This record gives sequence, structure tokens and C-alpha cells, in this order.
Amino acid sequence: MTDQEIIKTFQDVGALLDGHFVLRSKLHSNKFFQAALLFKYPDIAEKLCRTLAERMKDLGAETVISPAVGGILVGQELARALGIQAIFADKENDELVLKRGFTIRKGERIIVAEDVVTKGGRVQQTIDLVKSLGGIPVAVGIITDRSGGTVDFGIPLFSLIKLNLPTYQPEECPLCKQGVPLVRPGSKS
Repeated sequence: MTDQEIIKTFQDVGALLDGHFVLRSKLHSNKFFQAALLFKYPDIAEKLCRTLAERMKDLGAETVISPAVGGILVGQELARALGIQAIFADKENDELVLKRGFTIRKGERIIVAEDVVTKGGRVQQTIDLVKSLGGIPVAVGIITDRSGGTVDFGIPLFSLIKLNLPTYQPEECPLCKQGVPLVRPGSKS
């Protein structure tokens, strides 16, 4: 799929939103990619994740891990397309932990999957968790990189698409200055 086809798909399913948003990174933006709206359509999500997985097929990964909640469906679909297992990390006191009988063995080659990255805090927490348990993070796979290409995890980053969407520090946000109501999208709303 081309970038234009991907963006059109996002727009067609209502996943690329316009407004005034506060992101998990605490930055503000006039655009928000709501991946959950994309995953309402499993056939479309499967196709997009298969496209991403095709770019990652030669990594020798054994497992895909995702941080809860947003990355779980991405991880599941990536793992399906790659023919490997999928696990996820739960949030506990704002840290990520493995529960539900999930384990990582020493030397296990792991892809970290997430829906959207702006600054990459949750992905970095997942990488740190994998390393702390003896696993080897081999790559990060995400649907949308909205970092402008600036995020660096020290391992290869594969994204379905890079969206260079504007972000603002709250004190510099032109939408705040215009009095546009602020929305907290994602799993917090």
C-alpha cells in the first residue's frame, strides 16, 4: 500500500481526527490518529498490519510484545502475519509488567509493537521490560510514527506510515491561545 492509500484508509474509517487534542506525551496537536477506530474493521486492520509485517519478516523474531492497551491489537495482527506468538505487558503503577502467565526467556528475539508513537515513552518502557527479563528487542513495529522521524530506540523502527503532524508544548499551543476546547482522546476518554 502507498502512503496515500494508507492515509485514505485512515480517513475512510474515521481514524484521523481534526480538533484540539492533548496527547499521552502531554503535547497538544490539531490532529489525532485514533487507532482503535481503525481496529473496528478487522479486515482492514489485518491488511495494514500484514503490510507492516512484510517489512519485518527477516528479523528472526520469535515473539511480539505490546504495551496495553493501544498496542495489543497491533501486536496480535503482526504476530499473526509473521506466524509467531503475541504477548502484552500490563500497566501497574504506571510501570509495565508481565502478568497472565506471559514470560520472556533469556535470548528470546522480540518485536515491540504499538499503534502510535510521538515521543515513544511507552515503547521505551516495553523495550526496557524485555531487556530486564533477558529478552533481545530486535525492532519496534508501529502503525503511525508521528514523531517526525525523531524518535530513536536504538533498534530498528518500522512504521506503516510517518505522519508529520504538528505538536505544541501546552504553553505555546496556538489552539489554546484561540480558546479551542481541548479533548483528551485515546484510552483516557
